[in-house]
Amino acid sequence: MDYTAAKLFIFKKLENELPIDLTYHGLHHTEDVLQVTEELCESENVSDYEALLIKTACLFHDTGFLTSRIEHEKLSCEIAKKYLPRFGYSREEIHRICDMIMATKIPQSPKNNLEEILCDADLDYLGRDDFFPVGKTLFKELKNLGMIDDEQTWNKMQIKFLKNHSFFTSTNKKRRTTKKLTHLQQLINNSNSGNNPKDND
Repeated sequence: MDYTAAKLFIFKKLENELPIDLTYHGLHHTEDVLQVTEELCESENVSDYEALLIKTACLFHDTGFLTSRIEHEKLSCEIAKKYLPRFGYSREEIHRICDMIMATKIPQSPKNNLEEILCDADLDYLGRDDFFPVGKTLFKELKNLGMIDDEQTWNKMQIKFLKNHSFFTSTNKKRRTTKKLTHLQQLINNSNSGNNPKDND
């Protein structure tokens, strides 16, 4: 596996070809998820080989947006299958990578620790201090795509999503859950009072 070459290739492709209206699912999101993936691989004691598989899945997990936002996880797998063989990835390795990518589809459905790591990395911001700024970029993206009209609807979506979400890895359960629940309560309080959560960045 030539992970470094694959990373350079896909980062360049994302940077040059992703639609500009993807204010959340841009290259910066993949870079963020990759950084968290590396942290989780270390804290969860993942082997170097399997860490490379997870990091590769991270690189490709949102590449489907190059083609369409609909079923983008499936499209991401097709892109992985198309390009990863040229970087020395075996059929079995690509299969495992695609399983990780598909596990990130909402509602997330990881079946092993590697898939849990990618799922937690993908939604790590839910339990971080930058939750509201990152959320703004997702709201803007959904609005650009005509999927949502107003912030009141968006806030209700966030409340429902946070209520139904749980982190999977022991690392993120410990380091992100409390802050995530704080964000949830803040959203509920602001919704009840009519305030805009973005004012609390």
